[in-house]
Amino acid sequence: MQLKVQPIDIKVGKYKVVLNTIDAMELGVHEGDRVRIKNHTVLTAIVDFTEDMISPGMIGLYHEVQEQLQKEWTETVEVEPAEKPKSTRIIRKIMDGRKLERDEINELVKDIVEENLDDIEIAAFLTATYIRDLSEDETEWLTKAMIDTGERIEFSTSPIMDKHSIGGVPGNKISLLIVPIVAANGLLIPKTSSRAITGAGGTADLMEILAPVEFTAKQIKEMTEKVGGVIVWGGATNIAPADDKLIRIEYPLSIDPHCQLLASIMAKKGAVGAQKVVIDIPTGSGTKIPDIKAGRKLARDLINLGERLGMDVDCALTYGASPVGRTIGPALEVIEALKVLETMEGPNSLIEKSVVLAGMLLEMGGVAPKGQGRQLALETLKNGKALEKLREIIEIQGGNPNVTYRDIPVGKFTAELTAPTNGYILEFYNKRIVQIARLAGAPNDKGAGVMIHKKRGEAVQEGQPVLTIYAEKEEKLKEAIKSAREFLPIVVEGMLLEKVADITEL
Repeated sequence: MQLKVQPIDIKVGKYKVVLNTIDAMELGVHEGDRVRIKNHTVLTAIVDFTEDMISPGMIGLYHEVQEQLQKEWTETVEVEPAEKPKSTRIIRKIMDGRKLERDEINELVKDIVEENLDDIEIAAFLTATYIRDLSEDETEWLTKAMIDTGERIEFSTSPIMDKHSIGGVPGNKISLLIVPIVAANGLLIPKTSSRAITGAGGTADLMEILAPVEFTAKQIKEMTEKVGGVIVWGGATNIAPADDKLIRIEYPLSIDPHCQLLASIMAKKGAVGAQKVVIDIPTGSGTKIPDIKAGRKLARDLINLGERLGMDVDCALTYGASPVGRTIGPALEVIEALKVLETMEGPNSLIEKSVVLAGMLLEMGGVAPKGQGRQLALETLKNGKALEKLREIIEIQGGNPNVTYRDIPVGKFTAELTAPTNGYILEFYNKRIVQIARLAGAPNDKGAGVMIHKKRGEAVQEGQPVLTIYAEKEEKLKEAIKSAREFLPIVVEGMLLEKVADITEL
């Protein structure tokens, strides 16, 4: 069928076209089917329907299709039905509980990267693996396919170090300390980090306050070789691109299949050439990993997958039921981290967690004897070498190396949440604290967030500040305050939880 082209200048992240329902019926295709578009280039795209946006005899091409075809949009194209990709049958095989072959997983990942699958089909894959986990072999093949379908960084020296946190604990700004500590001791650590999805600030969101974070794989390699380390946003590269596409679908489903969690972590590490990796697994109430037992199982699985990929992996189970440090939100967290680097003044939870994990890397990298890594990491903080190295990293990434914690601006609108009674903080709800920080504007508003004055187990007096909320916009501060007062994020012993005046209200 010959159809006249109508451009739709919207990016949808996939090869998609829009047909009028009359033309779709004539072609015999249904919504979600594929059509082949033929001219100088042949392209397969997913079909959407409309009754009025596109007239009969026309085909609407989204931005990605326009770029691929590189056509003059007054011309016509030949359109014909196309078969669904083979990987849709592979997904059905997973749903049926059957084992996959390595070439099937390679085909599936290739189709994900090349945008040949619709979101519904990718969601079916994720749901199927959430219900029935992939085997160790299948998970290894999935990880290798995710590495092989993207760019890779290969260094001529070794060892290459890396660290990763499973997430789920707010205020986890430890990479700003760990990376310079490790690099200051002569090891290479190309740290690619994420932006916040459900949190109030990912490592990339924090580092962006100090320097640009979007670089190519080639630039990451060059900068790491010059100064020993970087802290950049992995999403700006083409490293393990299937991972980012899967995460985008996982988010609205609120699922994180075990095999995909393993593959996601290890594919990113494998793609940057990491050989020695420390993985932080926060456990406890409010985290992704509810208890030590589940943490140990995840650690064993990560170590095993690392061995299959030729990586030496150590895992640290850490306390995650309380925030790391006393700040949540990009600017506040950067201030706290810089203050530790500049003065050694700061929360023990931040300092101790950072030096312990950095110490593990120093031992794995062979620059500290076994059992002495923590002490070397602490000395590197105290003697200013970590600060000096961070400044080198900031400078090579295009930031101001002379910035201090006093130079970082925070939101000018503030409000305090005070203790309702005397006593001790018994409960501290991480998710509520993060929600308040996000309502205040974090992570998009870099100066928004929460300062914590009292944590679990600490004494508090009635009317004493427990939290200070920061916002860049007054309206967002009002929303955050309203939410905080409706459901307090802390519990003080003896405080009234709820008043019920009439049993009929229950």
